[in-house]
Amino acid sequence: MEVDVSLEAARRTAVVTATARVTGKTGVEMEALTAVSAACLSLYDMIKALDRAAVIRDVCLLEKSGGRSGLYRR
Repeated sequence: MEVDVSLEAARRTAVVTATARVTGKTGVEMEALTAVSAACLSLYDMIKALDRAAVIRDVCLLEKSGGRSGLYRR
């Protein structure tokens, strides 16, 4: 399994994206969602002293391919 996490930061926002790949017959969307959630929580922990009103929102699956359900795109 391979998981890549990226962060795009602007002045008051950040977008965290995770891409997970596996060669087995199991879906990896939960691993990608967990990676994004953990990265967001780490980021929140770092900025909470600067902005107590910080919010984590819209953690969601954007795309999934393969597996029994085939292609999914939000």
